[in-house]
Amino acid sequence: MQKTNMALIGVALMLAQQVFAASHIVEIAWSRDGAFAHVAGVEPGKFVELCGELVPEDSIRWEFAASAPVDFNIHYHVGKEAEFPARQAQVSSGQDTLRVAVREDYCWMWSNKSSSRVRVDVLLQRQS
Repeated sequence: MQKTNMALIGVALMLAQQVFAASHIVEIAWSRDGAFAHVAGVEPGKFVELCGELVPEDSIRWEFAASAPVDFNIHYHVGKEAEFPARQAQVSSGQDTLRVAVREDYCWMWSNKSSSRVRVDVLLQRQS
């Protein structure tokens, strides 16, 4: 019984580490009205990204506010290369509309290069 409990604890710890390692990537889950809101705490030297598949008919109004300057981008991958429809260095806020050109998984990403935790509030809204 003792060995079984220790094995279960080991598996639980391993799974918890995997979940924590991937917690910087958040899947976009649109509401019925086409909105997605998220608040993230980004630790020093870390990043968070919100990702989801978009198609050429999509137009996404986005805005964010950060408690301190962060590096921001919207990107998607083509093979091993990344394409950047938007990119800004050391900004505390931003807003615009992404007009999707190709069907891909798009990610909104914030990187914290400071020595303190940064709060990022995000709102994405599908436009008709």
